[in-house]
Amino acid sequence: MAEIKFEIKETFGALSQSSKGWNKELTLISWNGKEPKYDLRDWAPQHEKMGKGVTLTADELKKLRDLLNDLDI
Repeated sequence: MAEIKFEIKETFGALSQSSKGWNKELTLISWNGKEPKYDLRDWAPQHEKMGKGVTLTADELKKLRDLLNDLDI
């Protein structure tokens, strides 16, 4: 399996923290040198390991924002 390279360009904040110290964070990240995208996933404390997550373009993030704003929660 090929090595995945990433560079976190900006961290916007953490939504939660697990009992093991991993944070669910929203970041702007470049995968394998490509255009940065918005990313939501679990990260180990020093960003040395990551869990599964979802990566979104700016348009997808705006659509998600709109969908969340329409929820009655």
